Amino acid sequence: MAEPFQVRIVVRGYELDTQGHLNQAIYLQYCEHARWESLRAAGISQDKLISTRIGPAVLENTMRFRNELRGGDEVDVTCKWVWGEGKIFHVEQQIIRTDGVVAAELSSVAGLIDLDRRKLIDNPAEHFYKLTEHPEFMGF
Repeated sequence: MAEPFQVRIVVRGYELDTQGHLNQAIYLQYCEHARWESLRAAGISQDKLISTRIGPAVLENTMRFRNELRGGDEVDVTCKWVWGEGKIFHVEQQIIRTDGVVAAELSSVAGLIDLDRRKLIDNPAEHFYKLTEHPEFMGF
């Protein structure tokens, strides 16, 4: 897939902080929502993933806030899966206002954890790929 997956979200009033802009924690929630929507579009529901006794584990997040968001703003939250070797993968995301202004960027390091052994599994890309119905939504 040439373009990263994206989902549109409208900033809700109850998500605003006392300065009237989007609370910083909500940016992470928007990005997590986009990741799960990307998985769902690929054919991997939360139940389907967890039924394998494997689950996602975020190991590191780096958020860069670029421009504020206010109530009623519409944003597109992107999700680009970056696969490599070993037990980890990266997810690159942007929160972009509909006028094209980048509000925030998130770079994450993650893995898949064996829910019984409580250890990261080898080759998470292979595990995800086996579960996908539409692998293009995950960069395969």
